[in-house]
Amino acid sequence: MTEKKRVIALGFFDGLHIGHSALMERVLKIAKEKDLLPSVITFDNHPASMVAGQPIPLINSCEDRAGLIHRIFGINNVIILHFDKDLMRMPWTEFVERLSNEFNAAYLVAGHDFTFGHKGEGTAEKLAQKSRELGIGCDIIPAVTYKGVVSSSTYIRKLIAEGDIEQANEFLGHPHVLTDIVHYGYRLGRTLGTPTINMCFQAGVIIPAYGVYATRVYLEDGSEHIGVTNVGIRPTVNHTETVTAETYILDYSGNLYGKMVRVEFYKRLRPEIKFSGIDALKAQIHADAESARNYFTRLYSK
Repeated sequence: MTEKKRVIALGFFDGLHIGHSALMERVLKIAKEKDLLPSVITFDNHPASMVAGQPIPLINSCEDRAGLIHRIFGINNVIILHFDKDLMRMPWTEFVERLSNEFNAAYLVAGHDFTFGHKGEGTAEKLAQKSRELGIGCDIIPAVTYKGVVSSSTYIRKLIAEGDIEQANEFLGHPHVLTDIVHYGYRLGRTLGTPTINMCFQAGVIIPAYGVYATRVYLEDGSEHIGVTNVGIRPTVNHTETVTAETYILDYSGNLYGKMVRVEFYKRLRPEIKFSGIDALKAQIHADAESARNYFTRLYSK
């Protein structure tokens, strides 16, 4: 049986912001109209990192990108290509032909600034032209602006690094997310009556400005909880420079070690600070928890 033809969104999609969402929505529309399989092709490594030889801090891990595409748009067919030197040096025409022959593309969707192939010689305009030659449909999506600013991963990275999560979320169109397996920590929170879970940022993923954030926490059992997440090095009790995301889950009791947890960031409540002692830290954790609870009460009453 011949595999179903695909309509494919092309791009790196870091953060899956509102500009990327326009591509996904077009893919779903075309898939419905033409009875095609909605698909996304992205890359494990950012092409610009390999081309420039300088790592680009990413908004999300590869797994979180795929997870966002699935959760928000219901697109399950996410193909992650390994971006290596061979792919970097591939002629742009060959890449388009590969989409047709290997990935059964009947329709392609890309952003106006999409570049690909050897030395970035492939452009959105060339993609459309080559697609016509191959008998493939092709839509090029123009830039999406919000508040007079073009939505871009570069701009959103800056907002996250500064801790402006609320603004970043507006450009993302969804909460900034971190997914990881819960690691063993110092277990200090347990002795304070505020047990926490410890998560790490994957290498290459941007770390939000150090501080305490109002978050929502999603567990493997499908439950959802309010959380308070400290991003930083825990200066009151820590003696290393290892950055972690440490979350106190309100009104929850259970062992989550080794479990996969998703934390969604909503608002930076305060910067990370060093307290005079454990009692002051404990009092502040409870104050932060109340601030987070009040924040979500106001958010959902709007």
